[in-house]
Amino acid sequence: MSSNDSPLSGKVAIVTGSGRGLGLAYAAELARQGAAVVINDVDAATAADAVASIEAAGGRAVAVVAPVGPTETARQLVAAAAENFGRLDILVTNAGVLRDTVLWKMSDDDFDTVINVHLRGTFTCVREAATYMRENEIAGRIICIGSPTGQRGNFGQTNYAAAKAGIVGMVRTWALELKRAGITANAVIPVAATAMTATVPYFAAAVEADEKGEPMPAFFRHDLGFGTSEDVAGLIAYLASDAAAGITGQALGVGGDRLQVWSHPDAVATGYRKGGWTFDALESGFIEEFAESLQGVGEKFPPLPEGLQRPAAGA
Repeated sequence: MSSNDSPLSGKVAIVTGSGRGLGLAYAAELARQGAAVVINDVDAATAADAVASIEAAGGRAVAVVAPVGPTETARQLVAAAAENFGRLDILVTNAGVLRDTVLWKMSDDDFDTVINVHLRGTFTCVREAATYMRENEIAGRIICIGSPTGQRGNFGQTNYAAAKAGIVGMVRTWALELKRAGITANAVIPVAATAMTATVPYFAAAVEADEKGEPMPAFFRHDLGFGTSEDVAGLIAYLASDAAAGITGQALGVGGDRLQVWSHPDAVATGYRKGGWTFDALESGFIEEFAESLQGVGEKFPPLPEGLQRPAAGA
């Protein structure tokens, strides 16, 4: 396929937090499909290496070295796209940090740092990109990265869960607000081998295979929908393309061999009591009427098949 025939030929993308890991995989795939890419990382050497890897593969890229969160960084990113490549069509908000600890040990700084990078950083970057797209009449693509933690919760991740749930909520709102301009907004919920999952014994066999360049066991790829960074990147590029012009306001899960459409929150049970639901009415009728409809929290993983178990660290 020639570069002029590539699905994203002539398009320009920003990918925040793209110096390594999932973000770099997204940027590399966007470039492979023809887009010029603005790389972003807080480390200059990491960003330079990412740019070099994309250029070595025949793509075009520049870097902005700055922390995501402040409005000034968002402006730098959009300016870099416009000044180096003449336009901006695609924004992928991937930048993030973790400060995991249980609620009663989480400091103000633990909470604020994660919210600032994930939630505020997504907001400032999307605001700047959407403003540019609207002013230049570009039917752009906004792709925000969520997490299963934001969908279901996870022990020790109050800050991260709040940020990722908030991102999906903002995406739904932006899909409404940007529809007239032809700009789509979607959230991607990736499940892949990352620095975070590398420390979890449950995923050890899959991570080890990935690090060795070997195929992951089918149990992880199929049953858990857990795969490589590259398994997620295809969906990013698809949502960035003209082929996905009619897809907006969605939360799409992807990993390994699995693709999912997450539902928006909706009532799963409805009950009526004449006179309203007083304390006495709830005490006598809530469990009987709603117990089977109460929702679970957290992710529930099946037991690992024989041969895939790995001992916990330090065991």
